[in-house]
Amino acid sequence: MSILTVEHLSHGFGDRAIFEDVSFRLLKGEHIGFVGANGEGKSTFMSIVTGKLQPDEGRVEWSPRVRVGYLDQHAALTPGMTIQDVLRSAFSWLFDMEARMNEICDKMGDADEEQMDAYMEELSGIQEMLDAHDFYMIDSRVEEVARALGLLSLGLEHDVADLSGGQRTKVLLGKLLLEKPDILLLDEPTNYLDEEHIVWLKRYLQEYENAFVLISHDIPFLNDVVNLIYHVENRRLNRYVGNYDKFQEVYAVQKSQLEAAYKRQQQEISELQDFVNRNKARVATRNMAMSRQKKLDRMERIELTAEKPKPEFNFKAGRTSGKMIFQTQDLVIGYDSPLSCPLNLTMERGQKIALVGANGIGKTTLLKSILGLIPALSGKVELGDNLQIGYFEQEGDYNNSTTCIEEIWQEFPGFNQFEVRAALAKCGLTTKHIESQVRVLSGGEQAKVRLCKLINRESNILLLDEPTNHLDVDAKEELKRALREYRGAILLICHEPEFYRDVVTEVWDCAKWTTRII
Repeated sequence: MSILTVEHLSHGFGDRAIFEDVSFRLLKGEHIGFVGANGEGKSTFMSIVTGKLQPDEGRVEWSPRVRVGYLDQHAALTPGMTIQDVLRSAFSWLFDMEARMNEICDKMGDADEEQMDAYMEELSGIQEMLDAHDFYMIDSRVEEVARALGLLSLGLEHDVADLSGGQRTKVLLGKLLLEKPDILLLDEPTNYLDEEHIVWLKRYLQEYENAFVLISHDIPFLNDVVNLIYHVENRRLNRYVGNYDKFQEVYAVQKSQLEAAYKRQQQEISELQDFVNRNKARVATRNMAMSRQKKLDRMERIELTAEKPKPEFNFKAGRTSGKMIFQTQDLVIGYDSPLSCPLNLTMERGQKIALVGANGIGKTTLLKSILGLIPALSGKVELGDNLQIGYFEQEGDYNNSTTCIEEIWQEFPGFNQFEVRAALAKCGLTTKHIESQVRVLSGGEQAKVRLCKLINRESNILLLDEPTNHLDVDAKEELKRALREYRGAILLICHEPEFYRDVVTEVWDCAKWTTRII
């Protein structure tokens, strides 16, 4: 029996169609990978099936009494709440039951015999439900999940407003796992997670007995946890049995077969049309020409899938910098409290370095301290001569109401409209994306807009904070190529060894100097 049924779904934004007559079924125990290029509608589909967005047409139906857990890549956490508050909110329905039980107990003193029987029966049912869901062990369950995700070392009283991107993802994921839903919907859960906790999540999903749907561009991760692939392309949804590598094999064969059939049909059409043109005017051959024309008219034409524009990232190398890029002298980074011991680091021209380590140990803080965006708690940073710095932040502004064109124009006022459009198109954005507001784009498309700013300004040192998050497979591969060919220095934060080991010449393990216990 189907847990989720989607029939004849169509949806779009303005004149931009996202889905067209799409159908989908989720069965018990299926572990589904939802894949496709940035902007094809993967997150939109999740929003529709969870009821956050109403489709233009079609039907979405869940089985009765199914509890759905959704990890949204843009979900907000309320400032002022602690990590413990968020994790305990997974049991809010049980706390509501406890409140109802206390309310009944308060009323029992004034109840008559008939009311008392009703109250006792309701109390018994509530107590059974609380016992069945380990209500009196909630704190230990919260602690267990917090420890597994590396949140315990932060302190459960830590305000969620002060969390890094990876810590925030862990809190949302922890809440979801504590809820123990019947179905998991996960939108890019590995974004911002460090390597250790990606391994932990991989093991959890491999052992997960219920069904889940996973949006991800992390190919090794997909290969290890899914048994079905749904590919979103050109407003359609196609199903493939197996992991991502198996899907790629079958997809490549299907594409080759379709192209071969298209060529054969085009040859046949050309020959038929040529015969009709040569013979329709002659009385002796007119009937044969009409017969071939009817065959042409009845022919179901094969259409090839329109090729998506692939991004081209070519960083503009600036003037040659001095030999020293930066040097720190007993630098201690942090906010209210130190995140590092005194650091004496040096980076020289031409070095390409990856900063690795668990979430929350200060990698992003180090980048911002080098740039002077965050004041050092002690010590200092000395920057080299003739630096032209390009900085890619971990997160953009998801409420940005400017259009992509306006965004690039603000950065490069000397560009004409053709140059702005060409710059965005080179990053893999179509005309409809280019004219859209930044906030309505997918996370990957927003990242491409920010990369567009970076590649069109000369630089001799790039500071990149998790640039692969949200990017689709083609964009990641192109970014890797561009960074390998870049002649300047690179300081890169990344949790994907498959990406950074082909780019950098050195790896700095930040766990060696952090004061955080992870």
